[in-house]
Amino acid sequence: MTAAELIAISAFKDGKISQAFPSFGVERTGAPVESYVRISDKEIRTREQVYEPDVLVVLDPTLLSVVDLAKGTSNKTKLIINTAESKEKIKINLPLENIFTIDATKIALEIFGKNLANTVILGAFAKDSKLITLKSLEEAIKEKFRDKGKEIVEKNIKAIERAYA
Repeated sequence: MTAAELIAISAFKDGKISQAFPSFGVERTGAPVESYVRISDKEIRTREQVYEPDVLVVLDPTLLSVVDLAKGTSNKTKLIINTAESKEKIKINLPLENIFTIDATKIALEIFGKNLANTVILGAFAKDSKLITLKSLEEAIKEKFRDKGKEIVEKNIKAIERAYA
């Protein structure tokens, strides 16, 4: 949910209308969680789940074998996935040119010392989706994490800049 909120805040800072919301299934520890973000130049009137995504961001690559992530996608849908694998090894029914891989876990471990890939992957999202700017994402991180201290803010900014690069 934090990643979705940061995308929505970033889009708003870029002058767009945005909304972020979660969808919880069976509530248990470790269960997959879905979050949705809508970004538009016009007023957003719907509050329903996103059924035909333009972009999928997957933090846990093991979900590919558990959940039908391609449901509702089209040949235009982009997939940004946290994995050390090459995009050629990703088993999903999307055009290869629409698959973007990043080892967000590795970056998170190097910068945070633990697997906090949710903000890291947003650097790749900004670069590959072109829906938000890196500058607005940095501003969103400063706003969202300001109460957590300067060090946390700086580490998150370093992580998204590394993922963007």
